[in-house]
Amino acid sequence: MDMDREYANAAFIPGGDAFPARWAAAAAAFRARMAQRSRLDLPYGAGERHRFDLFLPDGAARGLVVFVHGGYWLRFGRSDWSHLAAGIVARGWSCAMPSYTLAPAARIGAIVAEIGAAVAAAARLVAGPVVVTGHSAGGHLAARMGCENAPLPAPIAARLVRVVPVSPLAELAPLMATAMNRDLRIDAAEAAAESPARLARRAATEALVWVGGDERPAFLWQARTLAEAWACPWHVAPGRHHFDVIAPLEDADSDLTTAVTLGGAEPG
Repeated sequence: MDMDREYANAAFIPGGDAFPARWAAAAAAFRARMAQRSRLDLPYGAGERHRFDLFLPDGAARGLVVFVHGGYWLRFGRSDWSHLAAGIVARGWSCAMPSYTLAPAARIGAIVAEIGAAVAAAARLVAGPVVVTGHSAGGHLAARMGCENAPLPAPIAARLVRVVPVSPLAELAPLMATAMNRDLRIDAAEAAAESPARLARRAATEALVWVGGDERPAFLWQARTLAEAWACPWHVAPGRHHFDVIAPLEDADSDLTTAVTLGGAEPG
């Protein structure tokens, strides 16, 4: 089996190469609209990419949602995805979006630690429950925050009520056979230590796995593998591919935004 083909996305999505520019434009427009209700470029560590943006609701926040971006741990940053906070803040939640050190400058285990620090820093600024969601590689990082051994301070972990990994990379071993592993440098030890599907979920943290119905078979397998390992619901969004499965986060009334902010079992 050709793992590079299995984990390719843009080649199997009509107009796939145009999505990043559209995301960046939508994100910039959202930041402009939210100028009075955002705190940008907040530090959570000493590194160049140890920064997060925080978008605030109108009025007291119901809690904090942290959205972690994807890009196979190799590309993108927080400013490409700001628009995905729209539905969350409209629901009355604050939304933090961190950047993190990209491979090959950092390995996945180090990136997991960075996201733990980012979640903790954001949670110290916003009272109430904490939810972590993320897409693709960000779905992996969101799932890692839901593990028993997540790198979160105990008081922050106690506030983590839910993780919603979207199209997550939950089992890292297949990626060892891809060309991008030259930069990721996943080995057997790291696959064992950092694959959420091999780790126990924190008992007090609810989980719902989300994936698009038109995604590559590898991503459907990844989502189901995590849901089965964690004995949690998984939802297949009809007609959604890997690049538009997260688009409903712009809508306060979408099934995905509802799942992130309210939780519960798989939508009907």
